This record gives sequence, structure tokens and C-alpha cells, in this order.
Amino acid sequence: MAYRKTPAELRRLEAARDHLVACATTVVAEVGWDRASVTAVADAAGIAAGSVYQHFPSKTALAVEVFRRAAGREVEVLGEVLAAPGAPVERLGRGVRVFALRALENRGLAHALLAAPAEPAVGAERLDFRRRYRALFASVVREGIADGTLPEQDGEITAAALTGAVGEVLVDPLGAPGGTSAEALLGELTALALRCAGAPAP
Repeated sequence: MAYRKTPAELRRLEAARDHLVACATTVVAEVGWDRASVTAVADAAGIAAGSVYQHFPSKTALAVEVFRRAAGREVEVLGEVLAAPGAPVERLGRGVRVFALRALENRGLAHALLAAPAEPAVGAERLDFRRRYRALFASVVREGIADGTLPEQDGEITAAALTGAVGEVLVDPLGAPGGTSAEALLGELTALALRCAGAPAP
């Protein structure tokens, strides 16, 4: 009879895997994808480098999991903000502000998720998550069109422009902090997003 892991063993393995991903995320936030070696991650987790491969078949697989979990959380938060009660234009502005604020509060990880050089598998995940952000923005833009607070437009194109603009505006502040204050940047970025969607000036 084939050996089957007990529920307790499975929970321990899952906890060890979660700990490893958390440590890898911290390393990526500190040094980027290129320098987040298996050895560096193992050292951060307090295990032997070979033990990493008990949970992930390769460094690439670990990197993809780090990206999926970290980016997935950002998509979840943005979705919650955009779906909260309130007028579509207000939620759009709030969503952009919250997304940017979270990025500025964790610059290393945000830069890794948005722009830092990464291997192709992580790049593919980045494109997939941009589509998810775009879908969220498109939904609230369509709501604004429907209630008359935004002009007629192609919501998908506007959402794509918003997604690209938000990421592009944040790249330099995340990679090289300094210059414009965070509050000023948040204000300008939010205003830009609303102009992009055609919201009336306050």
C-alpha cells in the first residue's frame, strides 16, 4: 500500500512552504529577482539550500509563486476598493490612490512586481496580472459611463491606459526614492487617472 501523508504532515509541509515563500518575498523586495538566489532565500528561511527543492522544483517555480501571491494580494485589495460603496468616479480615484500608496509603503516589493528585470516566467505572470488590474478598472469605468458621470468611451482602452500610466508613474519613485513627496505624487496620480477617464474637474 502506498504511503499517504497524514493531515498533520500535510499541514507542516504547507506551513514550511508558506514560510519559504514569505522569506523569498522579503529577499526579492530587498535585492530584486536577479539576486534572490536559492541560497539567499534558504539562508533567510534558516534551511539548507537543498531543502528549497523539497517544496519547489526550481528557482523559477519559487519566483512565480512569490509573484502570484504578492500580486494577487494587490489585485484583491484593489478589487475591494473599487467594489466598495460610492460613486464610480470616487471609487476610481480611491482605487488608484490606495494602489499607489501601498506601493510606496513597500517600495522594494512593488518595484519587483511592477518593473524590475525578471526571468520570462515572471514576466508572463506580470502581463497576466496587468490584465486583471485592467479588468477591475474597466468595470468601474463602465459603471461611470452607465450613470452618466463619465463620458462615452471604450472602457477597456481607458482601463489599459490607466493601468499603464499608474505603473509608469510609479517606476522611478519606487526604484529611486526622492524628489516629489509621496502625498504630492498621490495627488497628481489620482488627478491624472480621473482626467484619463474623463471625470469632471472637482
